[in-house]
Amino acid sequence: MGYGMSRLHEAYSEHEGENTDGSSSVEVKNEFSKLHNDIFQLTRLRSGPSESIRKSRDAASITRLLRGREVNSSGNGKFSSVDRAFALGHYLPVDGPEIVDRMDSRAYVSQFSADGSLFVAGFQGSHIRIYDVDKDWEVYRDIHARNLRWTISDVSLSPDQRFLVYSSLAPIIHIVNIGTASRESYANVTDIHDGLDFSQHEDVRYSFGMFSVKFSTDGRELVAGSNDDSIYVYDLQADRLTLRLPAHTSDVNTVAFADESGNLIYSGSDDNLCKVWDRRCLSSGEAAGVLTGHLHGITHIDSRGDGRCFISNGKDQAIKMWDIRKMTSNVDGSENRVPAWDYRYSRYPQQQKQQKHPHDQSLATYRGHSVLRTLIRCYFSPTYSTGQKYIYTGSYDASVCIYDVVSGLQVAKLQGYHHLAVRDCSWHPSDPMLVTSSWDGRIAKWSRACSRQDTSELD
Repeated sequence: MGYGMSRLHEAYSEHEGENTDGSSSVEVKNEFSKLHNDIFQLTRLRSGPSESIRKSRDAASITRLLRGREVNSSGNGKFSSVDRAFALGHYLPVDGPEIVDRMDSRAYVSQFSADGSLFVAGFQGSHIRIYDVDKDWEVYRDIHARNLRWTISDVSLSPDQRFLVYSSLAPIIHIVNIGTASRESYANVTDIHDGLDFSQHEDVRYSFGMFSVKFSTDGRELVAGSNDDSIYVYDLQADRLTLRLPAHTSDVNTVAFADESGNLIYSGSDDNLCKVWDRRCLSSGEAAGVLTGHLHGITHIDSRGDGRCFISNGKDQAIKMWDIRKMTSNVDGSENRVPAWDYRYSRYPQQQKQQKHPHDQSLATYRGHSVLRTLIRCYFSPTYSTGQKYIYTGSYDASVCIYDVVSGLQVAKLQGYHHLAVRDCSWHPSDPMLVTSSWDGRIAKWSRACSRQDTSELD
């Protein structure tokens, strides 16, 4: 199950998942060491500096990059993408925070639009707010959701930013046209919130709820994960459900498209497994591959966007990085011998903190955050401004942890403001800005002393 029933005023102070000295840790598999695995190598290359800077005898620095641009060392009068990522990657969003909004119910989900002009936050009290980032975060749309069960479990903006979908613990996902909606959007009062019925499938025999929903890159389809152990795909143009996969043996807490093609889907479940599904060869109904390594259920997946690598957050208090070229066709011999534990009702057992799965296929494991009571989310940092150099995650101890992908070090921890779990967070696609969404009802903005004008000068 994805949602704890704890009271809103309950706080938590222990930093689960950290070493005894308070530091974080990373584990990298010997056969895929950081020096030889190409994903780590590509991360180094994409996050800069460029080859010409690396070969120079002088140490790489922002000043040297600016000097090189002035003399047009690149030949086009601009920074290369890797030099830009190298420069902007130094500006971690650790200052602040500033309050964006505060509601009287828990904030569950949030995200920036692809261009960073809009920010969406979903709250437990049937409320979704869309903020106009470029207009000093004024409320662009105030959406009052329809027929919710328990909470808004997920939201997703279409790539063209015209539509928003929201889910709850019900088989109906609603879609809203935010391009034409009035500022106040009340479901089926001031605007139509069309219901997309995911239960209209011959194999469905009982009601269920949705934990995760995502638009495809072209905006034509939705993929969703549910607590009936299944993955669903909905064709928006045909207005019908096109696929149901009995994918796991427990709740499917998270799903994601692997890349722009939409052919590959990643899923994570409370059966402790991550799976890869190839829609081009589903005649057998089997996954293209399985990845084992988590000791307890998976709460969130984020794709690197290359169709090969993704990260997952787990109830074993760890983020894992995966390369799907290491997946296997089955789970033989990968049984989990760790005692059952329910993350909704107790802290993580001390004796399990350093246990490892006997058949761990992950490339690396990042620890230092806390995953309790709710489906805490994790992400890669933006390509444009960091070259995906970092991984960041919310935490039940009311903080956000930022890890370096290659070294595994925890390079920053945003804390001291929220007093309840940070369930979700989102890094602006081009600016050094990160927004946190907490169970204390607050939406907060963390930034760095680097204005949009400063960042535009790095183009």
